[in-house]
Amino acid sequence: MVTVALDVLGGDNAPASNIDGALLALKKSKDIRILLFGPEGVIREELKKRGAEAGDRLGIVDAPEFISQEDHPVSAIQAKKESSMVKGLMAVKNGEADAFLSAGSSGAILAGGQLKLGRIKGALRTPLATVIPTAKGASLLLDCGANVDARAEWMCQFARMGDIYAKKLMGIKSPSVKLVNIGTEDEKGNALVKAVKPMIEAMEDINYQGYIESREIPAGAADVIVTDAWTGNAMLKLYEGTASMLVKTIKKAITSDFKSKIGALLIKDKLKEQLKSFDASQYGGAPLLGLKGLVVKCHGNAKAAEISNGLIQCETFVNAGINEELSAALQKDNELFKQMKEEKEAAAVQSE
Repeated sequence: MVTVALDVLGGDNAPASNIDGALLALKKSKDIRILLFGPEGVIREELKKRGAEAGDRLGIVDAPEFISQEDHPVSAIQAKKESSMVKGLMAVKNGEADAFLSAGSSGAILAGGQLKLGRIKGALRTPLATVIPTAKGASLLLDCGANVDARAEWMCQFARMGDIYAKKLMGIKSPSVKLVNIGTEDEKGNALVKAVKPMIEAMEDINYQGYIESREIPAGAADVIVTDAWTGNAMLKLYEGTASMLVKTIKKAITSDFKSKIGALLIKDKLKEQLKSFDASQYGGAPLLGLKGLVVKCHGNAKAAEISNGLIQCETFVNAGINEELSAALQKDNELFKQMKEEKEAAAVQSE
């Protein structure tokens, strides 16, 4: 039984969608236990509205304080110890829960994960990894929000984390890994991208296939897409906005007149199936990889389906037990990076 701590107060649609998502997840899986963190009175009232109550697989932990989007992330994590977010994270740290899920403040979740749980041995930084829909199914994008100013060795670690995640949780035997750039030619890119290239090429057991341009991503040109958080977050939001615009445009077109409506009736089922592939919520949330414990961030506007999928995602992640493999691989890579740095410095001295 995997126990997941759920931040009931996190997100634009809290607490209703979070409660609905929890109840839906309990129906989907018999091997998950959910702890609801938030004001006990509010939680019990919401459960009562739905004809549900706490039990063996649905616990309640009173957490009267709330960390909002306006709160300073680090200060709030340090000060609001009775908040649903801090108490949920502490449950993971203390072994009372296996994972923590929230649709709340991204900054606070990132800060809380670092401050309360800490990184696994070997992890230099912890990226947010999100699954995005593509023409071939789905790809993993990281970092999409945690490390705005990145270093070359960090991004190489993101590639390693993404590779292991794709193998263990997405079932891809040898995931293709590509680095986001403004072109595919060797001479293209900024200083960071050019520094990453030789390091990632030297890493063992990674199917690195070079650069990828943003326009190639929706076609599914890579299984794992590596970038810094500034670029990744901007790409992700454009991706989501474009998908939303396309869905609305298609719906408007097929309901514009009588003839279009007749045609829409004929293709309705197939169209629904295709449009569903644009819905990123089907994949759950974005895990913060490299922590001593699992933390998953859902969209701020997450509804019940995304919360439910995020909870099931936590169960799958925990059962996969990837942290031990991650730590060993990252430590090995760090030795490689150290050796490459020493060789580069020695070569520089000889050339002087």
